[in-house]
Amino acid sequence: MISRLTGKLVEKLPPQIVIDVNGVGYEVDVSMQTFYQLPAIGETVQLYTQLVVREDAHLLFGFAAAAERTTFRQLVKVSGIGAKTALGILSAMNADELAQAVAQEDVKRLSSAPGIGKKTAERMILELRGKLAAPVSDGPAMPSETSDETNDIVSTLLALGYNEKEAKAAVKNIPKGTDVGEGVRLALKNLVK
Repeated sequence: MISRLTGKLVEKLPPQIVIDVNGVGYEVDVSMQTFYQLPAIGETVQLYTQLVVREDAHLLFGFAAAAERTTFRQLVKVSGIGAKTALGILSAMNADELAQAVAQEDVKRLSSAPGIGKKTAERMILELRGKLAAPVSDGPAMPSETSDETNDIVSTLLALGYNEKEAKAAVKNIPKGTDVGEGVRLALKNLVK
């Protein structure tokens, strides 16, 4: 599994980009949300990635934030939504907007995304309810205050089977700057209490 790429951005042709990592060019499909956050060609870029293996191709998808990748992973689990459609959804709205639309059961908003009709929007609501991170509206803004390490710790807890709410509660009291391994250990300790 390719989890993250860091290298020089050498091509930008939406929705694809090419990242040169030590002489190897990785072709990566990105959402428009991520595309607009990319640096200029020739600059260093770091993306969270998801490798999708199909019968006829191996496709690499890139995301500016771990939360966007987590949302992508949930979207492709929905019946009838493939990787390209999930990328289209994340191009039309960011992860918080999607979570809010699902929480509010906003079929109209969801069906405004490319490739999503009313029935697919209803299926998304049914299958994603409670699985997407709730948008942060009360209290301090989490995305700007969370570090990459905190996002990696939350992602690890999600991979271990904990839900988003449990994972975020477990990392609340972990000191900033804690490395991922130690952070996961402390988070698991918090979850056992």
